[in-house]
Amino acid sequence: MRKVQKPKAVKEIIKISIDQLDQDGVGQGRYQGQTVSVPGAYPKEIVLAAIEHRGQNRIAAHLHKVLRRIPQRRAASPCSCDKDCLGCPLINMSDKGQLEFKRQRVIDALNDNGLTDIQVEETLAAEPTLGYRTTCKLVVARERNALNIGLYRRGSHDVVGIEDCPLHHPLINRIVKVVADEIQRQKVPVYNPKHQRGLLRYLLIRVSPHSGKAMVTFVTREKDLRFLPKLGKWLQRKVPEVTAVHQNINSSGGNVVVGGETYKLHGNPDLFDRVGDIRLRIGPTSFFQVNHQQAAQVYRMIRDWAKLDSSQSALDLYCGVGGISLHLAQDAGQVFGIEVVADAVRNARANAELNELKNCVFRAGDAMEELEKLAGELPRLALACLNPPRKGCDKEVLLALGELQPQQIIYMSCEPSSLAQDLAIITAQGYQIERVQPVDMFPQTAHVETLVKLVRTEVIS
Repeated sequence: MRKVQKPKAVKEIIKISIDQLDQDGVGQGRYQGQTVSVPGAYPKEIVLAAIEHRGQNRIAAHLHKVLRRIPQRRAASPCSCDKDCLGCPLINMSDKGQLEFKRQRVIDALNDNGLTDIQVEETLAAEPTLGYRTTCKLVVARERNALNIGLYRRGSHDVVGIEDCPLHHPLINRIVKVVADEIQRQKVPVYNPKHQRGLLRYLLIRVSPHSGKAMVTFVTREKDLRFLPKLGKWLQRKVPEVTAVHQNINSSGGNVVVGGETYKLHGNPDLFDRVGDIRLRIGPTSFFQVNHQQAAQVYRMIRDWAKLDSSQSALDLYCGVGGISLHLAQDAGQVFGIEVVADAVRNARANAELNELKNCVFRAGDAMEELEKLAGELPRLALACLNPPRKGCDKEVLLALGELQPQQIIYMSCEPSSLAQDLAIITAQGYQIERVQPVDMFPQTAHVETLVKLVRTEVIS
């Protein structure tokens, strides 16, 4: 007997006007007293939206049709899967429109924290705006018989395969395709988060645009010497630009991507690169900016703003692999770097040697604890650089930094809201904001990097 398929439920379609974008770049409108989130819709547009989920106060919907377009909307999307992925909510907005939105994000965050009448410069544009991402962390998932390597669809645990992402460096896309083919061919077990079984969880790729080489890290549930060495070997055979292959072990049941143990499978322990004037070696789990060309511009800007000389010292908090520290060390007498990730500090020290810069001291540890240890031995600081994670700095760190009374502070932020909160604390300690420069480090997304220069206006004895 033939099984009768049930018709698919028809989603409710509503007509709304988009009022604004939220901090993630998602269009926001109102319908029957509730806020409606519509990714891919932009302010002043009128759209038809298909309701995905109704909450108590909010409605989640997807864009069905644009009835009235804004002039900033592109005629055609650069991405074939933007409606499924939703990872780049601004990809259908013009470059100029994106730059204006990101500058306004910074202005609004400052105003919300009482920092009014601050001159915010025009957003520093990126070039290119596609193919710029040199680092990616992708989920590996198998759903029924389909293998997907990509990102979680917004608001779900479904994985959207992105083997040809327009934001990724072309070498990343080549590697993803080969890994996908080899996983299928070699029948590599893929991790199932629901049952917490299987092996391969994530795929991490780093590319050096300078050398054209790449490093690949397979994140697995447990250590494996059966499947992964063979997978890495075939990857290097098909993509000889891959000069380093690692395995990282993550046995946790949560959404943390990288675990604490990493083993080299093939090739080099690190990826060699160059950003601006500095040569770098970057480890498999160390943080580094994903947009090399914009990172080089930012590092040059920090160096120009600092204007250090050989009689002066600088402190670089959250220094990572030393990108900022090493640029400053070309002018300064001494630079002290602090970073919690030990692998990054190992890279930072190696990078100082690689660039023959002997005036750098790097320490691994918690920012507050290391500041307390250094307080007695630090010379009078001409500059303190801050480049914290998205949540910003702990208040205790900012207060301890204020006691050191550096002549100037340069803050590099990836989140306007935490930046503004931290600036309110810093300015209360006798510092004045001198420059605010938004930087488009991640075109097509809502993220904005911001550089802020502060100078001390009073000395606290």
